[in-house]
Amino acid sequence: MSDGLTIHEYSDDLAIHFRDTNAEWITAMFRLEDTDREVLDNPRARIIDAGGVILFVEAPGLGIVGTCALQKTGPTAYELTKMGVRESARGLKAGEFLLAAVIERAMALGADPLYLLTNAKCAAAIHLYEKLGFQHDADIMARYGARYERCDVAMRYRGESSQ
Repeated sequence: MSDGLTIHEYSDDLAIHFRDTNAEWITAMFRLEDTDREVLDNPRARIIDAGGVILFVEAPGLGIVGTCALQKTGPTAYELTKMGVRESARGLKAGEFLLAAVIERAMALGADPLYLLTNAKCAAAIHLYEKLGFQHDADIMARYGARYERCDVAMRYRGESSQ
């Protein structure tokens, strides 16, 4: 554990944290798209029941402060998606702790490829993704990037980074 941070599996009573945490950061930087609303309003149907995973990170004294999903998009393909950490937890390394747990789960599931779609405005997140082994990937952009209007960065997990 990292400074008391703990990981929790998805349960229906945590679904509100999935929605609210993601809506908070998306609306702060962009606008909620229809595909966002569909996933955030229906996490069990759109992610869990479809073979995916949603994890949460809890910080002592703050409760659930972040969440991230693995959405199954093919026989072995998983998109790392809807990763958000609340402002109240910035600086606690909760995002890095959560991302490491999600990558570990993806590897246990045999994710190939494990990829993510984001926007260049999310510079801090992109730096974290790079730090933990994601690399920019034109093929992932071509295959999956059209899913979101705001997507202008696509990355694929390549393993532990040397940074």
